[in-house]
Amino acid sequence: MSTEQVSVTPAIGVAKRVATHPLSPLSSSEITRSAELVQALYPPKTDLHYKAITLEEPEKAQLAPYLEAEHHGFRAPSIDRRAFACYYIRNTDKLHESIVNLTLQRVESTVRLPRSQHGPGDTEEILLVEKIALEDEQVRAELAKLKLPEGTPVISDPWIYGSDGVDDERRMYQCFLYMRDPNDPSNLDSNHYAFPLAISPVVDAVELRVIRIDMCPTGLDHTVHEPGPIEIPPPSEYTSEHQDLRQDLKPLNVIQPEGASFRATQVGETGEVIEWQKWTFRVGFNQREGMVLYDVRYDGRSVFYRLSLSDMNIPYADPRRPFHKKAAFDLGDTGAGTMANNLKLGCDCLGAIHYLDAVVSTDKGEPWPMENVVCVHEQDAGIGWKHTNYRTGKAAVVRNRELVVQSIITVANYEYVMAFIFNQAGELMYEVRATGIISTQPIDDGIEVPWGTVVHPGVLASHHQHIFSLRVDPAIEGHNNRLVYEEAHAMPRSDFNPHGVGYTVNETLVEKSAGLDVDYDVSRTFKIQNASVRNPINGKAVGYKIQMPPFQKLVADQESFHWKRAEFADHNLYVTKYRDGELYAGGKYTNQSRGGDGVRSWAARDEDIVDTDLVLYVQFGLQHSTRIEDFPVMPCEIIKVAFKPSNFFEKNPALDVPPSRQEFNRSTLVTEQHRQSAVEAAVGKQGSSSCCSSKL
Repeated sequence: MSTEQVSVTPAIGVAKRVATHPLSPLSSSEITRSAELVQALYPPKTDLHYKAITLEEPEKAQLAPYLEAEHHGFRAPSIDRRAFACYYIRNTDKLHESIVNLTLQRVESTVRLPRSQHGPGDTEEILLVEKIALEDEQVRAELAKLKLPEGTPVISDPWIYGSDGVDDERRMYQCFLYMRDPNDPSNLDSNHYAFPLAISPVVDAVELRVIRIDMCPTGLDHTVHEPGPIEIPPPSEYTSEHQDLRQDLKPLNVIQPEGASFRATQVGETGEVIEWQKWTFRVGFNQREGMVLYDVRYDGRSVFYRLSLSDMNIPYADPRRPFHKKAAFDLGDTGAGTMANNLKLGCDCLGAIHYLDAVVSTDKGEPWPMENVVCVHEQDAGIGWKHTNYRTGKAAVVRNRELVVQSIITVANYEYVMAFIFNQAGELMYEVRATGIISTQPIDDGIEVPWGTVVHPGVLASHHQHIFSLRVDPAIEGHNNRLVYEEAHAMPRSDFNPHGVGYTVNETLVEKSAGLDVDYDVSRTFKIQNASVRNPINGKAVGYKIQMPPFQKLVADQESFHWKRAEFADHNLYVTKYRDGELYAGGKYTNQSRGGDGVRSWAARDEDIVDTDLVLYVQFGLQHSTRIEDFPVMPCEIIKVAFKPSNFFEKNPALDVPPSRQEFNRSTLVTEQHRQSAVEAAVGKQGSSSCCSSKL
């Protein structure tokens, strides 16, 4: 696609930088200083292996009054800056957490976690595990039995080991091996997922050595075979230089000659405030969740306190060892922040773009600057609303402009395009696009199995699920909110309803923390409300409704480790009473976890949640029954959750959007472009150039 970009600096309102805000991510200097203060706790030359140094967000009891004072122009109370550090004593199983008070320049607390809790993987560790697996003499000996052509590159994909309760207490990686195309060994971008191998080393993450080599089953059952010479299948490449590209695609330029309609204000070194079409919000970024939105308001009215993708789980269908443990928790096992892409101009976002950089920490506790990890841009989303008065022929129509705040992560083989999308009708969407390359494994020729699809000769793509959990901390006109659901039910036949066509829509109050489900047969819809603020027209509580797409919840049974660990994956919605520090639906540490410290456990407290500070976890996902069209790269699968105002406004809030007009949109007739004859209606009367004028 050809794109024409508008220069970002003059096109977008970028306000002068202001002082650091309590919600601004840690700066490079703050990460460095946090590591220095933690290091000082230990004897000299103690080697610490950091998993994260990130902002420790203020307690809500402190931050909520701060934000209100800020919005009303009052003097905001002072809040200390704190950092959260998670680290090992390197090459040991001693995992620690420390809270560093950067304002007071001291470590406030340090705890050593139980051996049953394991820290996430990090970039340097994963690369080291790859190297260990490929350089192991026993692994090399097994690879030699395959009689691969000389010079064939072999690739290792380390996976977090998972859990099955069988000798899985130590922290480990399960490595799946592939080769690149032996006939094109210098092509570093060759699709190695087209050449899976049946050799799977297990690496001890503490001792940093291969402790076992698993042989993968390739037939109809659990049977494994000694490695032997293999037949080399043809390659299956996805990069453009290997394709016979279409020649009939014309350029589509996204041009905003007057620039973008949003304004970005930098807050300190790292924070950003975005203002667009009555929306205002803060954008944060951290190692685990990636982008986070704070203090979301519409026309000055509070809507959400905090929004983030809390967790995700990808359980696979193959019941055979070692594939039975494949159940990735990409955010908790590695982190959306560390996996974020650099969103280059004109490739991932179009139009007048504003980029946000971030800084996370390395395994050595040093700052790691990451450029362009979030892009902010506008897009046209079709018609926003329209009505044509058929008696006069006059049409009133506005286009639906959207603001997109987007980040993309690469998790080895998969990509996830994640975006918060705002529109002019007071609506907010969260969208995920799943793409990339499906995880593959070897399969014998001529075999078909019910837990996967053969997508290439000798290549099986196992079925799997993608289950996401969006954490929603509402603040609908304040923090004391409630959750209700409405359902549509038929009226019984009666003298009042003699034809049996009547139905009613009624609300039910959710009184206790719980896991809840959507019932599409009665159009069950959940709403967040503030009962103390009433709509002046109809007297109903102001609120936002949640539209969740249907998806199959976790398939694995309730005795499985998959079910125990993915505490969010068994219900469409969880609601809990707010507690500081409860952020991650699958638990704080998902690496080889056992369950018991996630949202299912929090909801089991059976707490009162009426007109109080509550938190919702909204689940959505895909049942990815693989198909050959998903290979060698998968077309985007799109899923979206929507939050729409419900009695929050007095009328359609997009009525004041300017009407769609030709002089503004500058559309062109294809027939006119190609200089072909065409029959056209007059564009308006009395010289009007409105595309909405009567043509009757």
